[in-house]
Amino acid sequence: MGKIFYIMGKSASGKDKIYSRLAGNKELNLKKLVLYTTRPIRDGEKDGVQYYFTDERRLQEFETAGKVIESRAYNTVYGIWTYFTADDGQIDLKNGNYLGIGTLESFQKMKCYYGKESVIPVYIEVEDGERLIRAIRREQEQETPKYKELCRRFLADEEDFSEEKIKEAEIQKRFVNDDLDLCVKNIIKYINSMS
Repeated sequence: MGKIFYIMGKSASGKDKIYSRLAGNKELNLKKLVLYTTRPIRDGEKDGVQYYFTDERRLQEFETAGKVIESRAYNTVYGIWTYFTADDGQIDLKNGNYLGIGTLESFQKMKCYYGKESVIPVYIEVEDGERLIRAIRREQEQETPKYKELCRRFLADEEDFSEEKIKEAEIQKRFVNDDLDLCVKNIIKYINSMS
C-alpha cells in the first residue's frame, strides 16, 4: 500500500522548493498531488503544476458531488481565497507513493480520509526572522507585491502552526530548513525509511 508524504510548514519555510526537489527525484518516484485554489496565480506559476487554479463555481461542483476531501478559506486583504483537495482520481494508493503539500488542518483531514498509516507528515521549520526575510524577498519579485497579505499570513501562522496544534497533529519529526540541500537530503532519507 502506498503512502502520501505530506509537506507542511509556515509560509516562506521553503515548502514549494522542497516539494519541487522531492517531486523531481527519480529514485523516490513520488507522484504529485496537486491541490486546487481560487486565489490568483502568481508570477511564474503554472496551472496544474503548483495548483489547479479554479473558481468558486468549480469548488461548488466538487462539493455537490461529495468530492472535497478538505478545504480552507482565508479572508485575505484581497478577498476570500479557498484552497482544497478533491477526490478527483489523482490518488490510487495501490499504485505508488504520493507527495502532497498543505497545512496542519489539511493534513488532519487527509489522515481522516486516507487513514493515519497512509498519510506521513513532513514538517518544515525555519526561524521566524529568516522566514520574514524570505517572504519579503519573494513579494519583491512579484509584479504587484502584496505586502499586507504577507503580514496577515505571517501573523496567522503563529496560530495555525502553534505547538499545541503540532502536538494534536501528532507531528513527531521536524526538518529544519536553514540549508536547503541538507534539509532535502534528510527528508529523502526519511521517506526512504518509511516507504
